[in-house]
Amino acid sequence: MEDVWNEQGAQGYDASSAHMYAPEVLDPTVDFLAQRAGRGPALEFAVGTGRVALPLAARGVPVAGIELSEPMAAGLRNKPGGGDIPVSIGDMTSTTAPGEFSLLYLVYNAITCLLTQEQQVECFRNAARHLRPGGRFVIEVFVPALQRLPPGETARPFHVGEHHLGFDTFDLVNQRLVSHHYWIKDGAARTFQSRHRFVWPSELDLMARLAGMELHERWADWNQTPFSAASTGHVSVWQKPHG
Repeated sequence: MEDVWNEQGAQGYDASSAHMYAPEVLDPTVDFLAQRAGRGPALEFAVGTGRVALPLAARGVPVAGIELSEPMAAGLRNKPGGGDIPVSIGDMTSTTAPGEFSLLYLVYNAITCLLTQEQQVECFRNAARHLRPGGRFVIEVFVPALQRLPPGETARPFHVGEHHLGFDTFDLVNQRLVSHHYWIKDGAARTFQSRHRFVWPSELDLMARLAGMELHERWADWNQTPFSAASTGHVSVWQKPHG
């Protein structure tokens, strides 16, 4: 991940993720998290350039972050209000941020950037260590689209647009995928690839139990649409016991 979110990757991140800044996407995300943070404080794993942390802090919730990439954290610091969000540089499986938190969250499929089951379990354990009793851990992640793969195929497009083509290639044996992005503009092409370990909702529930947390709620999206067999993603909330 350090190689992916280097200086070049960090500089292009906000532009490549512009659709995630749209009010219809970001506002329900911040509403959901603010309601569950209460008075806070909140901690974001993989805080990045602050897409969610900054508007959540603007709601009056004290927010801190953990981020592996120094260039991404620098992008946050350079934004208005970014200097007010303390960021600890390091891996979200083991890095510690000062204090205890009422809410910890990990959005936009970032749990899948951890490429082994062991790393994903350690992420849950690190989340639990940061939470105060009764605190909640929120994850937003896609549901693996294996049902949509034609028999014998290992690639599936997830976006086909005028200036962007995106598709995933699946390694079903090792529970891995690679996301391939191609942007074409003004006759020039730019490419980007990222590796992921896809994970099932039930597997995440077991990871939470190993970390001492229990499933509290699960929705298909930030608008709290009921989760069903047809859902392509989920927003799940696990809670640490009150003590």
